Amino acid sequence: MPRNKQAGIITFMPNRLLKRYLPNASKVRENPALRPVAHLLQRADIFHINRRSAAGAVFIGLFVAFLPIPFQMLLAAVLAMVARCNLPIAVALVWITNPLTIAPMLYFSYRLGAWLMDKEITVDTIELSFSGQLDNLSTIGYPLLLGSVVCGSVAGITGFIAARMLWRFHVVKRWRKRRETLPV
Repeated sequence: MPRNKQAGIITFMPNRLLKRYLPNASKVRENPALRPVAHLLQRADIFHINRRSAAGAVFIGLFVAFLPIPFQMLLAAVLAMVARCNLPIAVALVWITNPLTIAPMLYFSYRLGAWLMDKEITVDTIELSFSGQLDNLSTIGYPLLLGSVVCGSVAGITGFIAARMLWRFHVVKRWRKRRETLPV
């Protein structure tokens, strides 16, 4: 059992399940595709799993997943490094935005942003050309960005609180189980 040096108490960390599914830090560092940034991956705190780093990574991953930008994984990785949160969790959660979920997420974000900005949603024609998409972007860009930031914030905060609560629930459950097994 790890000992918390600052508080002097024994803490139980529910990281067995997380460690089972997350990549090993040494395997990530040895990945040939990550060789240009290998020196950034030497910090142990971005692979450490504790309540703070896991909850922060959940917030970062869910927030970035809602942003309508390319290279979401890169942004999540950079934010996780800056915030000293768990890098694999933050990057993995970005993948809730995938080819099956991207359209409903962006549509909902746009609708929310348009509602918050009190803009009427109008679609005259859909043109599948680059110039047509640029024209649509100027019309839907601000509502989409606002809705994405709001959705990402709500999802991130909800995920952060849920991760902290689940971690706490697990710790209390382990303490109770331990107390029951102690001889009287």
